[in-house]
Amino acid sequence: MSQLVARTALRALLLCGGRTCNMLVRSVSSASVIKIRDEITKPMQIHDWCGVFGGFNIGAKHVQGNLNLKWREMSSASAMEKKGENSTVKIKDQNGGGSVAVPSYWGIETAKMKVTRRDGSDWPWNCFMPWESYQANLSIDLKKHHVPKNVVDKIAYVTVKLLRIPTDIFFQRRYGCRAMMLETVAAVPGMVGGMLLHLKSIRKFEHSGGWIKALLEEAENERMHLMTMMELVKPKWYERLLVMLVQGVFFNSFLVCYVISPRLAHRIVGYLEEEAIHSYTEFLKDIDDGKIEDVAAPAIAIDYWRLPKDATLKDVVTVIRADEAHHRDVNHFASDIRNQGKELREAAAPIGYH
Repeated sequence: MSQLVARTALRALLLCGGRTCNMLVRSVSSASVIKIRDEITKPMQIHDWCGVFGGFNIGAKHVQGNLNLKWREMSSASAMEKKGENSTVKIKDQNGGGSVAVPSYWGIETAKMKVTRRDGSDWPWNCFMPWESYQANLSIDLKKHHVPKNVVDKIAYVTVKLLRIPTDIFFQRRYGCRAMMLETVAAVPGMVGGMLLHLKSIRKFEHSGGWIKALLEEAENERMHLMTMMELVKPKWYERLLVMLVQGVFFNSFLVCYVISPRLAHRIVGYLEEEAIHSYTEFLKDIDDGKIEDVAAPAIAIDYWRLPKDATLKDVVTVIRADEAHHRDVNHFASDIRNQGKELREAAAPIGYH
């Protein structure tokens, strides 16, 4: 009798209708969601290289949505395709000030993932996350200078000095616009170097020693400098045109330079960063003298550099200058490695150099 009951129950389970199975799946997934929800909503601690833990929350709604839809996607792919053509999700724009409806056919449920600050307020930025922010090292030596020692060093030094002449003539002491132009150029070398090292790594089946990531992070950091300056400076149409021309010429020129001589390319960047430190120092002098108004820091700068809420333009320029000093050291170090006849991968890239 017991065997007959067992066989009957097994047959019913195997032949059950979609509705019964869905009820079973929903009950299982609901139980999983209840368990996961308590875990997900707890603050997650992410460690950064500044020695500070960044606390943030990720809402469980994202996980719940994925669990509830998972079995239905597997059981009826055609129905999901038809539904996905018309379904949309809303995601915040980069500044967190609105929402944009985008197709959710591919199952990207970004709107259901919620990231918050330590104080519980919503994180407004999509361009970087809380664990990617950091505190700049303001104790770095700003007066370091690499004295040209060989022909390559002298070529790099003279090249940078020649590039400074038209910049001084065009911008004079308008350091806000000068910084904007400087950052559009400074964000190029890291991207070019990282791209070429990436191609070399996959072409020769070898590791990069961490230099790909280091250079790409440098490019991203310089881009964030530019995004910050754009909040403070509104470039005119001819300045935007100038940026396009300078970027196009500099990118291609630096690409050729890096292919021919990485040592020269990194040395040029090192001297460019030295000039950037000088420019930002003059920027700070004009702020102290009252020639430039010390306005409130943009919100993106406060979150990116973990500045106090009452931070001002002076604080922003100070941390950017510290970043430039780090980039100076990294690129001079890279050039020194190449100067010794070694590959960058033979010396580990600096970690957490921001």
